[in-house]
Amino acid sequence: MLAGLRVIEIADERAEYTGLLLAGLGCDVVKIEPPEGSATRRIGPFLNDEPGPERSLFFWNYNRGKKSVVLDIQSQPADLLRLLEGADILLDTSCGALNTALGLDRATLNKRFPKLLTARMTPFGDDGPWADFKGSDLIHLALGGVMMNCGYDPNPNFEYDTPPIAPQVWHAYHIAGEQLATGIIAALIARHRTGLGQDVSVAIHEAVSKNPELDIMHWVMRRVPLWRLTCRHALETPNHSPSIMHTKDGRWYISHGMGARDLKALVPLLSKYGMQADLQPPPPDADLKARAVPGSTASDETKAHMIDVVQRFARAWTYKDMPWLEAQEAGLLWAPIRKPHENALDEHWLQRKSFADVHHPEHGRSFRYPTSKWLTTKTSWQVGRRAPLLGEDTAEVLCEPARTPSVPAQPKGDSNPNISAMHGKPFPLQGVKILDFAWFLASAGGTRFLAALGAESYKVEWKDNPDTRLAAMAPIGGRAARDAATEPLPGVKDPDMGGQFNNKNAGKRGISLNIRHPKGLAIAKDLVRMCDIVAEGFSPGVLQRLGLGYDVMRKIRPDIIYIQQAGMGAHGVYGRMRTVGPVAAAFGGQADMSGLPEPAMPVGWGYSYLDWMGAYGYALALLGALYHRDRTGEGQWIDASQCESGLFLTGTSILDWSANGREWRRYGNRSPYKPAAPHGAYRCKGKDRWVAIACFTETEWHGLAGVAGHAEWLDDQRFATLTNRMAHQDALDEAVGAWTATRSAEDVMIALQNAAVPSGVCQNSEDRCDNDPQLRHLKWLTEVTGTKIGTWPVYELPMKLSETPAYIGGPINRGAPGYGEDNEWLLTTMLGMSKSDVQRLAEEGVI
Repeated sequence: MLAGLRVIEIADERAEYTGLLLAGLGCDVVKIEPPEGSATRRIGPFLNDEPGPERSLFFWNYNRGKKSVVLDIQSQPADLLRLLEGADILLDTSCGALNTALGLDRATLNKRFPKLLTARMTPFGDDGPWADFKGSDLIHLALGGVMMNCGYDPNPNFEYDTPPIAPQVWHAYHIAGEQLATGIIAALIARHRTGLGQDVSVAIHEAVSKNPELDIMHWVMRRVPLWRLTCRHALETPNHSPSIMHTKDGRWYISHGMGARDLKALVPLLSKYGMQADLQPPPPDADLKARAVPGSTASDETKAHMIDVVQRFARAWTYKDMPWLEAQEAGLLWAPIRKPHENALDEHWLQRKSFADVHHPEHGRSFRYPTSKWLTTKTSWQVGRRAPLLGEDTAEVLCEPARTPSVPAQPKGDSNPNISAMHGKPFPLQGVKILDFAWFLASAGGTRFLAALGAESYKVEWKDNPDTRLAAMAPIGGRAARDAATEPLPGVKDPDMGGQFNNKNAGKRGISLNIRHPKGLAIAKDLVRMCDIVAEGFSPGVLQRLGLGYDVMRKIRPDIIYIQQAGMGAHGVYGRMRTVGPVAAAFGGQADMSGLPEPAMPVGWGYSYLDWMGAYGYALALLGALYHRDRTGEGQWIDASQCESGLFLTGTSILDWSANGREWRRYGNRSPYKPAAPHGAYRCKGKDRWVAIACFTETEWHGLAGVAGHAEWLDDQRFATLTNRMAHQDALDEAVGAWTATRSAEDVMIALQNAAVPSGVCQNSEDRCDNDPQLRHLKWLTEVTGTKIGTWPVYELPMKLSETPAYIGGPINRGAPGYGEDNEWLLTTMLGMSKSDVQRLAEEGVI
């Protein structure tokens, strides 16, 4: 997709993942390293557990397909400037150190290299009250709200006796890295049209704070806090019924959904094995169309009893023999909670080329990596060679002929660009139209990004199977009631007034179109002719069976870009296997990679993490396909998989298994591979208040001891060195926890950050919405107005594009559409029908 582009990467663990994505999409990524090598070469695990700059499996994973050039930027700025002359993208996490070394501030650098995209990742942004705070993966997951959504059930008194959990590993940088890559490609599309580069930046804190799925909209709309719960969505009302099931040999499965439709499928399955207990099929008048939207429905004793019966069934089986595929065939959302390496052996993923064996000539063998996030008909993920040896490409790159950026000789320009109502600047996407069948967050969230970047999205729904509209509902009394609220408010039942739907579909138009009707199908085909993209998230084959498969679309418009995203993808062994976010995370390895060490149960994620990661990848694929089409005229079919978006995140653990024969084991909130101690979440004064602290260096450890007023810690031989502290973490955690327990989390954070110690409050939705000054400074939420729901804040895109900024209200400057809200506009303005034609279509059940 991005072949021919040159990236100069000056990045550590914060953005090496972004560089990996760009390399996989076809860029030539040149990693600039100091003479001693990148610091990430010292992050474990290591081959055969022997540290060394060429043995870090972390470095191998995140730098596959890149080149290494050793440059001392302080003494060789001219060499770097020469490389930038021919580069398309500068990927920079130096937080200004690079500009200082070059003697060029950002504005001067951009002026000197007008075709260059400068892509920057910072911990907290360029300025603002927390701009100088020190971050880490743990600190960002704490401040961003991820940890307060992830953890174990409260005790019977509904008090938390275990800390919030940071899912493992490096997810803050995955979240920010995906979105920075998306911003980069959007800027490339704009550059292809204008010939000019721009600055693209992402603050990790802002990106992570928008990743939790439900908590912010519940707080924004109704002032409702959520409870974190074991391996399932955080909920408004807590319960003690985890949806994971323990097998007799100590492994786990997940079972999602306990509604009437699930009960209808469940009773015959359990009856076959004589284990249905007292469960009965649903009554004849039960609503079998009702969809259990993760996190939007409360539990009750009936559902809890269903879970208990299912858990009894699971305990009768070993992990290997559990009939989960039979349950899937019956329509039940069951899946194994896999360890990462189990996917690397699965024929389904091998058929999809999700993994590849990469040869390492120095070791005379190959190692298995996750290497692909989707399949397409025209482009492919580039596996590339193994990660570079230190300085392996220095001579070749520095001696190559002068290069020029990959920009058209005569860019077509913007004669009448679509201007953002928010910023008064053009959108990066101009004239792009989407026929948008996407639903649920994993796909609808992807087209959300494109709408905010300027695409015109025409969201298609039909009443028999509408999108998930009933979550985080607007309060009774509307915005005025919310502004005055001091307690949680009751919500309305109107499906046009869902806060979660508004958040994921802002900036789109809506049409209610029955494509099962011949006239509806004809209208859809007319819209295909006018659109650049057809996007959907149905089970494989749905559109094809309705007469709108890729072969039909391509005949109508040969350069159409068609994307579909199912749980397991359209191609492969599993076919129509059903997933939602928690099921995908179980299968993809994310659920098992979060929680306290075994024998504790996995804690998973408290929201549909792979819905967001799937959405990021969905947007990335579409933008890459648009850029490819701009250069070649070719459309393509993209077969994406929600689970695959998770597999790509497990590379280091897959390598540890492939290289060292070691299966993944959880380690809670600790940091064994980038050694730090203390490293965890510590209870503070108040109800469910916690602070995350991470000390990687002796200076940070001394700073913590000084702030805490415990000089004796420095004299304790158990804590004398980092190695000693790592060996005595239980005692260390007890000492630190005793100090934090008498102080507010905010006071601890500020005192430690003032002493340059990485720390952060484990923030909940109230903290982020009402009290976080940095998020407010970054303008992380944007008010948009929906026709019926009114004006409410929603997530703005975290990527800041200096010349073509995103705006979540999109080109139509509006919130999400009501059901069928734009029927008349689309049919008259786009297709030239009369109002009487539209009325007849409504009478005939077409719209």
